[in-house]
Amino acid sequence: MNVEKIMQDLERKNQGEVEYLQAVREVLESIEEVVNENPQFEKAGIVERLVEPDRILTFKIPWIDDNGNVNVNRGFRVQFNNAIGPYKGGLRFHPSVNLSILKFLGFEQIFKNSLTTLPMGGGKGGSDFDPKGKSDREVMRFCQGFMLELWKLIGPETDVPAGDIGVGGREIGFLYGMYKKLAHENTGILTGKGLNWGGSLVRPEATGYGNVYFAEEMLKTRGESFNGKTVAISGFGNVAWGAALKVTQLGGKVVTISGPDGYIYDPEGISGKKIEYLLELRASNQDIVKPYSYEFPSAQFIPGKRPWEVKVDIALPCATQNELNKEDAMTLVKNGCICVSEGANMPSTPEAIEIFMEHKILFAPGKASNAGGVATSGLEMTQNSMKLSWSSEEVDKRLHQIMKDIHEACVKHGKDETGFVNYVKGANVAGFLKVAYSMLDQGII
Repeated sequence: MNVEKIMQDLERKNQGEVEYLQAVREVLESIEEVVNENPQFEKAGIVERLVEPDRILTFKIPWIDDNGNVNVNRGFRVQFNNAIGPYKGGLRFHPSVNLSILKFLGFEQIFKNSLTTLPMGGGKGGSDFDPKGKSDREVMRFCQGFMLELWKLIGPETDVPAGDIGVGGREIGFLYGMYKKLAHENTGILTGKGLNWGGSLVRPEATGYGNVYFAEEMLKTRGESFNGKTVAISGFGNVAWGAALKVTQLGGKVVTISGPDGYIYDPEGISGKKIEYLLELRASNQDIVKPYSYEFPSAQFIPGKRPWEVKVDIALPCATQNELNKEDAMTLVKNGCICVSEGANMPSTPEAIEIFMEHKILFAPGKASNAGGVATSGLEMTQNSMKLSWSSEEVDKRLHQIMKDIHEACVKHGKDETGFVNYVKGANVAGFLKVAYSMLDQGII
């Protein structure tokens, strides 16, 4: 496999799609050796087929706001690969959404879903619609318009979307209601549903929980744990909230959260009612964290900066892509950070990852460490298919085991002769092999 040739072809055909090209290059460089050791992959064009989405749907969503004005947004669904199961991946509603970001997320989802061992393919979707500051009626009208276009392409055995940034329980409810009306059926077509109508316990916390479970397994390889450690978390949504809950349960002290306006540093630790307050912050739809400093005087708000300058033992980036750069990585290393586990999708730049690798820091890529969310979505699909509901203890137990299994797969394919585990390589190779062999079995389609 010639990585540079493949990348040149992709860059020519996908000009300006920086995030997508970044994600593809990272995977191809990791799997180059295993592809070259298996000539059947090259003969079947596995890589060339894998980097191209099966299909992309783009559509307009006209909707009327509360003032009677007509607004038009753009919607997307990228169905990337379904070799091991129905397309599975979230919907993101945010002004930054474009095709490059959704292709990057959909591509990453292939390997993330493969790592869970559950039968789910990779996909992603969303819109440049911004739910922030919108009334419930406006969000409902938009979601109904969005589903009016999407419903024909999805189904419980075809494509099962979920939530992502900007798509929480409210949005999932409106989307599901419209799907049910159009399709004339009650099925597990969306995950992240309300508990009263098919949702799973632990789903809101799952990505954050899973990230901490994965980091816990990494720490064990060096005889360490979360107990007594200080932890920096970015973001303040469901992922950050779930991570803060689990870190605190394991004896760690979370000292930061962040938003678009800056970050909060709370040296006393973010626990108890402070963690609960994160839900109030998110529900306010203001997308800022400064109010935390008004609520809790022990905290300091640092405007316009990210939390990676704080001296901590462990960093959990849980906000968005490329939020942790080379300079941030160097600062974390200098301050004695021993572990970085990604709760968001591709939050660390390639340059930052190089720094972590160079200094032998425990580093987990999002496709492995944040797979807890989609894993629990898969468990929700299972419960829906069986027409039953598991207890929170049962779901959490299954989630914990899945994250342990993902860690084991990463170690198997990522450990070098010195004993150092390259979790990026391990996750990419483990995820790729399952999909590649499935594609071989199913022929050229």
